[in-house]
Amino acid sequence: MAVALNRFHPLRRLRLPPWSRQQPSWAQAEPALIDAALQRAQARLGGNWYVIGASDQLRRDRPLGRTVAGIELVAWRDSGGAAHVGPGACPHLGAPLCRAAMADGRLLCRWHGMALDERPRRGWTPYPAYDDEVLLWVRLDEVGGETPTAAPVLPARPPPARGVAAVTTLLGRCEPADVVANRLDPWHGSWFHPYSFARLRVRSAPGPEATEDEDRFVVEVAYRVAGSLGVPVVAEFSCPDPRTVVMRIVEGDGAGSVVETHATPLEADRDGTPRTAVVEATIAYSDRAGFAVARAAAPVLRPLIRRAATRLWRDDLAYAERRYALRTGGRGR
Repeated sequence: MAVALNRFHPLRRLRLPPWSRQQPSWAQAEPALIDAALQRAQARLGGNWYVIGASDQLRRDRPLGRTVAGIELVAWRDSGGAAHVGPGACPHLGAPLCRAAMADGRLLCRWHGMALDERPRRGWTPYPAYDDEVLLWVRLDEVGGETPTAAPVLPARPPPARGVAAVTTLLGRCEPADVVANRLDPWHGSWFHPYSFARLRVRSAPGPEATEDEDRFVVEVAYRVAGSLGVPVVAEFSCPDPRTVVMRIVEGDGAGSVVETHATPLEADRDGTPRTAVVEATIAYSDRAGFAVARAAAPVLRPLIRRAATRLWRDDLAYAERRYALRTGGRGR
């Protein structure tokens, strides 16, 4: 009977020590190792692409306003459903296009009725946009300063029709590098997030001279679901571009599932402190027979995934903000 049930669900009963008696990880979490991994990530090229938010946030009946790296943007869908992004101010008198109406797939400014679409107008030129069906991206060449690419660097994902995707967004008072550095410290998982992770062990970490193929952390961990029930897996963490960390399950139930953490610079607060959006996309997948039930229950499952990610990132943004404050305050780490 137990074997038959295991075909449908991945839960295992975990034998867990008290939180204070788990193996300390501070000796392995060497600051120089984390900093070296961060520097290699920041040296990668992203083609000037930045994540705006979740693809399903952008509807056909209204535009979406965002600010990325201090640039006011508006995103909209045309009559065919294609996504576009342009400057957020109307070229006529500067009205906010995030409040524009939609008419036949075009932006219609509410101040004087100027219609705008994907074609450039004098003083108003749309930006390259990319919709990967999970996330919405914009290319800002004047911000990135790199050689532009036709599309963002996308990690391998489960087939959309066979997975369940959910996107969570939180804001922090720090820089994108502080968010990425947080994810490149897997050792803090079961200490700082005992409600989500247990039995965490870093199996391997990249050395200072790691090649691109070697530049990944491999971690054994159990994802806690309820009480002592959890899902043991092996996961790897890597950075495909300067502002993204991808966690991929490589062994265990859900192999192929990914969690993409994207850090997008916004605009500074009034006191000059930078703000960063953490946009985290979870694409869950399993070849287990019971996962068909999860796919069917996706409308119920997505809010649960978002809630778990929000709890994690509320803690981790405090960690990233602390790192920023110490780093910029001249007090070391």
